[in-house]
Amino acid sequence: MKTNPAIAVIGCGYWGKNHVRTLNELGALAALADADDARAQVLADAFGVPVRDVDSILADPAIEAVVLALPPQLHAQTALKAIAAGKHVLVEKPIALNVDDAQKVVDAGKAAGVTVMTGHVLRFHPAFEALAEMVSSGALGTIQYIHSHRVGLGKFHAENDALWDIAPHDLSLIIALTGEEPSHIRGEGSAVLNHLSDFAHLHLAFPGGIRSHVFASRLNPYRERRLVVIGDKAMAVFDDVAPWGEKLAVYEHKVWKGDAGLEFETADPRFVAVPDGLPLTREIQHFIDCIRTGSAARTPAEEGLAVIRILSAGTVAHD
Repeated sequence: MKTNPAIAVIGCGYWGKNHVRTLNELGALAALADADDARAQVLADAFGVPVRDVDSILADPAIEAVVLALPPQLHAQTALKAIAAGKHVLVEKPIALNVDDAQKVVDAGKAAGVTVMTGHVLRFHPAFEALAEMVSSGALGTIQYIHSHRVGLGKFHAENDALWDIAPHDLSLIIALTGEEPSHIRGEGSAVLNHLSDFAHLHLAFPGGIRSHVFASRLNPYRERRLVVIGDKAMAVFDDVAPWGEKLAVYEHKVWKGDAGLEFETADPRFVAVPDGLPLTREIQHFIDCIRTGSAARTPAEEGLAVIRILSAGTVAHD
């Protein structure tokens, strides 16, 4: 039986430390690197692995893969160095800050024959997986509209606005459900605290007829993490703030044309049971499986590129 690959984490900040913990639990953590040596050392001491510089990690043939959880402006250049060194790469979102750099990551990964996966972690949430199965099986009927609200207070980054920091989560989910990229994109943004947008709206239209709306905000008094899918048979809500047993709800509302025009009938929600499982653990296990088997990643770099194309097209001068 093959052991897990040796994987290093480059970037040990807010999200990187979660990768460190999860890789350790899976028996695949080999080394850490971070611009802040003291921060990296605290984690290294806790998990019994060395702190190393990036170049030594990439030069070590014993390390098969790296996870990149860096400031987004460093993702593309570091991913390209890792790919050139023959490493498999899981790069957090966004994989780049422009389409050209994202395309370079995709092309380099293909040329090198390594797994390059985008960190769209919510694709691995059991509730979303159940929702995706409902959509593909036709349980909701023909999908007409998808909208998402992802709002809360903070984090305020020096480089990224609300659109680039928050919206990739839901764009990856919407792309997965529609199976295509939008043909029309309109974006709106508002900057309140400084020059970066704190609110962002995206309006999307897809070739197959589905329309969608994404609302992201980091200046909101309450947390909301909700994806709503409207079908002509039923409607479903993936609510990641809800208790586990209520994260996926189906509403079998009815709307029809009557003598007096459109009529409707409401129904109570039916909560769909979903298996336990941490999305990040499932994502990293999938990454490990792809390395071991050579199978295609569920969230390849191409999906990260698709999200960058949408973000770039939806970026507008804010008010």
